[in-house]
Amino acid sequence: MAVKSVAKCFEPDGELAKAIPQFRPRDAQIDMAKAVETAMKQKTSLVVEAGTGTGKTFAYLVPALRHKGKTIVSTGTKALQEQLFHRDLPTVVDALACGRPIALLKGRSNYLCRYRMNLHLKQADTLLEADLQADLVIVKRWANTSDSGDIGELTELGEDSRIYPYVTSTQDNCLGRDCADYDECYLLKARKKAQEAEVVVINHHLFFADMAIKDTGFGELLPQADTFIFDEAHQLPDVATLYFGTSLSTRQLTDLSKDVEAAYRSEAKDQAQLSKAGSRLSQAAQDLRLCFARDPSKGNWREQLQTPDVQRAIKRLTDDLSFLFDVLKLALGRGKLIDQCWERCSQYINQLKAVCQVEELGNSYWFETTPRHLIMHLTPLDIASRFEDFMGQQHASWVFTSATLKVADGFGHFASQMGIQRTAELGLASPFDYQQQSLLYVPANLPEPGGGQPTTDQFINCIMPLINASRGGVFVLFTSHRMMQLVAAAITEQLTRPVLVQGKSSKRILLDQFVAAGDAVLLATGSFWEGVDVRGDALSCVIIDKLPFGAPDDPLLSARIEDCRRGGGDPFGSIQIPQAVITLKQGAGRLIRSITDRGLLAICDARLASRGYGKTFLQSLPDMPRTRLESKAVAFLQQQLSDND
Repeated sequence: MAVKSVAKCFEPDGELAKAIPQFRPRDAQIDMAKAVETAMKQKTSLVVEAGTGTGKTFAYLVPALRHKGKTIVSTGTKALQEQLFHRDLPTVVDALACGRPIALLKGRSNYLCRYRMNLHLKQADTLLEADLQADLVIVKRWANTSDSGDIGELTELGEDSRIYPYVTSTQDNCLGRDCADYDECYLLKARKKAQEAEVVVINHHLFFADMAIKDTGFGELLPQADTFIFDEAHQLPDVATLYFGTSLSTRQLTDLSKDVEAAYRSEAKDQAQLSKAGSRLSQAAQDLRLCFARDPSKGNWREQLQTPDVQRAIKRLTDDLSFLFDVLKLALGRGKLIDQCWERCSQYINQLKAVCQVEELGNSYWFETTPRHLIMHLTPLDIASRFEDFMGQQHASWVFTSATLKVADGFGHFASQMGIQRTAELGLASPFDYQQQSLLYVPANLPEPGGGQPTTDQFINCIMPLINASRGGVFVLFTSHRMMQLVAAAITEQLTRPVLVQGKSSKRILLDQFVAAGDAVLLATGSFWEGVDVRGDALSCVIIDKLPFGAPDDPLLSARIEDCRRGGGDPFGSIQIPQAVITLKQGAGRLIRSITDRGLLAICDARLASRGYGKTFLQSLPDMPRTRLESKAVAFLQQQLSDND
């Protein structure tokens, strides 16, 4: 098939225009589609930065659907995965009338496990609290009607329901072919469908879980692929590091203790030591979590292991795991669940040993806590060589795309992180007219962070005139939760318009409320910096509190910085600045989402103008007019207001 035929799909009389109302050809979209097809035909690699509004999703889906062979499309999150599969992909399939089989494949924890559901239904009265019993009944009722077993369909329960671990499996507790429900397994059916499909939509976490042989049942899918396409590819380096190391959580240990109790009641009621050993392990895991502060945090695991309290808790945990291992060994052969618990116990003993051998070089040892659990991590600092080797083993084409891959004018940072060699590169500017649609405001009256750190009051005094001048909605994006909470407490009293704060409701609910209000002020951190699409007057101003450099106490970042220094490198220039540039581009990208949008981007950090590296950030942002005068920023917002009257 000629490249020209792909371009014709996007022309005014092409298949897309005929099938999709208001479709308009875009040169950048056509250029990307041509480049993707060339990479697919030649079995080469392609890195594409496609600015907001380029239409990159269609630009890779059209050649993927027209090209013979199997294509795996990986997205950044499950939400984007579902949007791609349920909205974008069917639209293109219908437009091209190609009839190729497609499939959606998620990770194991997204599918109902009938065995675990029935196991807990039998023991619900003795093992589960009343609210969990009620949720379990809802799951059972839904299971009777579900064909896919995808718990994303289970809308009666909230995303944070505590019942999900009881009705889904993990790689640790899955019985595999020994399971009585193996032939009816929803996960197995989803994987079989993915094997038979020609286009499969997954997410980055699932891809790297497979690559790291975390989930061997999915292993045979990847070698069959002819093309791998990664959307939101800027997330790949961070996701990859999670799967190339080792981690162990107190949740895994308490789940094991619960399954041991279930095994004792169902398979070995005469083995009372099982119940005792499981209880001891659960208590030891809880006591280890109590060595840390109540509020969720991250930190250096090496340092924590030097404290006497943690050392004692780890010693007890090690002993109790060994005790449980011995007790389970005596009961081997009594039942499938007992045998499987023994294998998990053996695995956790090895993982605990690995994360506590902190003298190993080339790794970051860090921890994170949730309100109820502790996770201990061993993370390799370099994943480039491993990913490069994996790419070399596959006779496939590779496409990496995102709106934010370049730092200044190059792809070098991303390519070096991923070990991508001999690749074609393509930078496509957004079709939006930023000179006419936007204004970048860097306040001149704020001190620099780090020296005379701007106070909360100074920041509020800087942003309130912008909020008051804006008729539409305002995003205020923060680099820290603490600053967000301080500002939220102060401005809520000063404003009569709705003030929404991340953490008060789910992300989806907050966005729905924001759009419905039309003039709300949303204060948020991390997850709202990307993947948020609010168009029109509902969002007319985005304010960023400061350049999003990684927290200096972030253990993974600290380890990378130290490793770079040991190698004689410049960690600030080669690690910290590029990461901050990518994050800033994501935050700035929330503002202009269509050709009719207009808005103000305010970055309240004097370093953009005063430091030499500020030029790197400015070069990476869209080509917006700039001002340091509050009066011009306010006038721009007021002009928007008068234009809409």
